[in-house]
Amino acid sequence: MQVVNPQPRRDCGDTLDALGVEFGERVLTSRAVRDQYGRDESFHHPSPPDAVIRPRDAREVQRIVQICARHRTPVVAFGAGTSLEGNVAALAGGICIDSSEMNRIVAVNADDFDAVVQPGVTRRQLNEHLKGSGLFFPIDPGADASLGGMAATRASGTNAVRYGTMRENVINIEAVLADGSLIRTARRPRKSAAGYDLTGLLVGSEGTLAVFTELTVRLYPVPEAMSAAVCVFESIKGAVDSVIQMIQYGIAVARVELLDALTIKGLNLYSKTDLAEAPTLFLEFHGSENSVREQAEATQEIAAENGGSRFQWTQNTEERRKMWRARHDAAYSGKRLHPKGEIWATDVCVPISRLADCIEETRRDIERSKLLAPLVGHVGDGNFHLLLLVDHDDPQEVARAQALHRRMVIRALEMDGTCTGEHGIGHGKIDFLKLEHGAALEPMRAVKKALDPDNIMNPGKILEWKA
Repeated sequence: MQVVNPQPRRDCGDTLDALGVEFGERVLTSRAVRDQYGRDESFHHPSPPDAVIRPRDAREVQRIVQICARHRTPVVAFGAGTSLEGNVAALAGGICIDSSEMNRIVAVNADDFDAVVQPGVTRRQLNEHLKGSGLFFPIDPGADASLGGMAATRASGTNAVRYGTMRENVINIEAVLADGSLIRTARRPRKSAAGYDLTGLLVGSEGTLAVFTELTVRLYPVPEAMSAAVCVFESIKGAVDSVIQMIQYGIAVARVELLDALTIKGLNLYSKTDLAEAPTLFLEFHGSENSVREQAEATQEIAAENGGSRFQWTQNTEERRKMWRARHDAAYSGKRLHPKGEIWATDVCVPISRLADCIEETRRDIERSKLLAPLVGHVGDGNFHLLLLVDHDDPQEVARAQALHRRMVIRALEMDGTCTGEHGIGHGKIDFLKLEHGAALEPMRAVKKALDPDNIMNPGKILEWKA
């Protein structure tokens, strides 16, 4: 493992003294605690903060940031620790603000289809709270991530093809800026033409511009009916072509996930499924009883024309949940394929018309590399992931994985895609962001310097700092 873009650690002694006066024993400095908060679920080397504090409200977040600003001490916001590009590693040390105790659902405005939540609220917690209301929050990245972390990384997941990403589903953010001031980025109407889009600026900023203290998110009516389907294909191209034709045909699919044969093999071992080890689509349709049946029937016809077979669909709730549990187990199931391998999860996104080409070229590259790398994809929006299984005690295997990863990203960029569809940049993809955006990095850097002139907000992430 390696630290990309290492940062000089800053002296936090005066900051810790000042925080101790105000927060006492709530300033956690034990090695075990700090180590826990210096890592996420990525392969990147952990980097612990100097202390962890769990504020209970926006006022306490303000006080923490004000003290850190006075001493130019780094601030790293922490949600559930499920990020995948080293987004929460305290590369320069500093204070970790853990939002887990800011987990209150402030309001559900059912008539307006929105909810106001603190950043530590998780997506499962919100949906459990919404049971019986006829509403739900659709963004599902798989992990039970905090909504603050999901907004910070512009997360999406399996439902994005129908409901969009966090970018489209965050209405307002209350946040503390680097100088300790508290702002709200918007109000609650469905649209506004008033001023700069600060909400859009902060969504995806990965804690480099502000610490979130409250979010207003969109809610949706629970569909009258939901059906799930599984279809096996002779080739990945046939599966992807089916998805493109479904979208062109106007089928309002809610979820459509591609799993390659190796992923299915891992699932059968880990989740005790008995799926055919071949390229497979998992699908879900939302709507009325009649519409979900019509969508499933039309999808079956399209799939058959592209080599799809064994099409099975159901409206049984438990069977549908079992299928999606298996899909979300994909990352963990890979460990069964390579017990010594550490999971290196990465993603790219391309225009859907180039998706089949990008995946096929990537699969051939994997075969040449002699690596195990299950592939899964949110193919309805052109996004796919590799779950590289790498033994980090084998330098040659690590080198092959790094080379494969780089070629995968460059290939996506050459197809007018992006280096990440939903994981974010963190410190792991900074070099790729340079290739993707070029001169556009300078206005991004200008925004960072204007809002955080001392570079205390999650330093070392997204952009290289230039004094």
